[in-house]
Amino acid sequence: MPFNELPKMQSAINITPLVDVVLVLLIIFMVVAPMMRQGPGPKIELPETSKPLDQADERARITVTIDDHGSLWIEDQPVAPERFREDLLAAAASNLDTKIVIQGDARLRFGDVRQTMVAVEEAGFQGVGLIAERSKPAEAN
Repeated sequence: MPFNELPKMQSAINITPLVDVVLVLLIIFMVVAPMMRQGPGPKIELPETSKPLDQADERARITVTIDDHGSLWIEDQPVAPERFREDLLAAAASNLDTKIVIQGDARLRFGDVRQTMVAVEEAGFQGVGLIAERSKPAEAN
């Protein structure tokens, strides 16, 4: 090949590195996605129930969490029990039509959950929902 001649350029695209990157990203998203499903507040163990079915409610919703130590959380913010009413009203922006749902740890006594339900009703909200995990059906022998 003479020195004054330019080499020919190859125009083929090598897609192997692209496929490698896409597969790595897919694996990362598959690992991280279940962790992103957890709702606001601390991680708790929900009680199991077979009923009722999911209820479709179009109202705005605020989640109140009670962890296994009895600490209260509004969405993902811890709340002191003496400031619960004020913080709940602030989270709802004083809209008393907002639906309040409580998710309590399965290891709590019912009295602790009931006390929170009463506090929500005393703050002026009507109807409190409870969140539970659907139990797995018993296997037939």
